[in-house]
Formats: sequence, C-alpha cells, structure tokens
Amino acid sequence: MSLEKIYGVHAVEALLRHHPKRVKQVWLAEGRSEPRVQALVELATQNKVAIGQAERREMDVWVEGVHQGVVADVSPSQVWGEAMLDELLDRTEGAPLLLVLDGVTDPHNLGACLRSADAAGALAVIVPKDKSATLTPVVRKVACGAAEVIPLVAVTNLARTLEKLQQRGLWVVGTAGEAEVSIYDQDLTGPTILIMGAEGKGMRRLTREHCDYLVHLPMAGSVSSLNVSVATGVCLFEAQRQRGAQIKAKVKK
Repeated sequence: MSLEKIYGVHAVEALLRHHPKRVKQVWLAEGRSEPRVQALVELATQNKVAIGQAERREMDVWVEGVHQGVVADVSPSQVWGEAMLDELLDRTEGAPLLLVLDGVTDPHNLGACLRSADAAGALAVIVPKDKSATLTPVVRKVACGAAEVIPLVAVTNLARTLEKLQQRGLWVVGTAGEAEVSIYDQDLTGPTILIMGAEGKGMRRLTREHCDYLVHLPMAGSVSSLNVSVATGVCLFEAQRQRGAQIKAKVKK
C-alpha cells in the first residue's frame, strides 16, 4: 500500500486525533521542540506512532509547501461515495446543512471550503468526481484539520444526487450573481443544500436547473464577486446565524 505525505502541524495533529490508525510515521525537523510540537509528539506516542527526525532540506524535497517541520506518512486519503450521504442523513437530528462545490478545481479553495464547512456545522461537502479538486496534502494543509473531520463525498452524477436529496426533503439553494434574492433574505433554517459554483464560471446549467432557490451576495464595493472560498464562508455562516437565532427564539418562548 502506497503512503501519502501529509504536512503541517494542524493537519498532522488532526489525523492523530481523529484517524490515528492511518498515521504510520511522524517526521520532525531537527531542532523542533516548542510546546505545540511536544504536544504532537505526546499524541503520537499515545497512539504508538513511530517518530523520526529529518533535516529540513530533506523535508523540503518530500512536499511542495510550507511543512512547518512536521510531515507524516499516512495511508491514502478517504473520499466517500454517495452511500455515505444516506448514512449521514439517517443518523442526523434536526435540519441538515450540506455544501456542494460544483466544479471547484483549486485545491486551496477546496481546503478553505472544508475548513469553513466544518466550522459552520455542515454535515458534509459534496463534489462531482470529474473536474473537481479532491483530497491532497495541499488541501489537508489549507483545511487545518477539517479534512479529517468533515466527510468529502464525490458523486458521479451531481444532478441525480440533488434529485435524491430533494426527495428526502432537502431544499437546494444555489448562488448566482444575477439572482434577485439576497442570501440574507433567504430562509436557510430548514434542511438545506447550499451550492457554490466553480471559480469564474459559477454553477453548471444542469446544476442550476435543479435549484429550488437562487440567491446572490450583495456587493457594496467596486469588485463584482468574491473568491469562491470566501463567498462559501459568508453563505455558510449566514445559515449558521439564522439557525442560531431560530434556536434562541424557541428558547425564549
């Protein structure tokens, strides 16, 4: 079995906390001994994971990116299939929130979206199998541990998946610059699928046709749009804000 190299303190720590059996060896740059690295060493030791030392220049060859003097050899990344969605929904109480990234190909954007999705309480992130970024060491590094927590589900036919989820009672909300309704005026408290389109191109036509609602992000400045990962964070946290307000209102009653 071939191994992947995952790098960065947060990414490696998240793997040790949530999927320790996947970690085969942790490598530390010579001379690293600050508290957060010591905490990582303790975590690895608790999970009986081997720890080794290497020269920084050697680690620079292993990975492309800022490794922070921490690299781990791990079993291959886990991308879930469509069946995972049914399992997640079956065991979820309350109104689920799902994020769909329709053709987001930049690994930095995918990593940032995974981080925002986890922070906002999304159940999973859904991507099409083709023409989309997938889990890589870069994605894991940018996600700062979120890639080890929130499921990334790759589906063969996104339109068909949306139809199945709609049959389960979820509402599909797509983002489009020309939409008349603002994200802040759209009810996001129910079972919701939020769709963000590809960088520059937006949603594909067939994906758009499966949306129950279209919304836009109001822009007050001179730029016409936001980076997809930034826009995703804004939309997800608006959904979180609405849901939190709804819970508070019920408590007051």
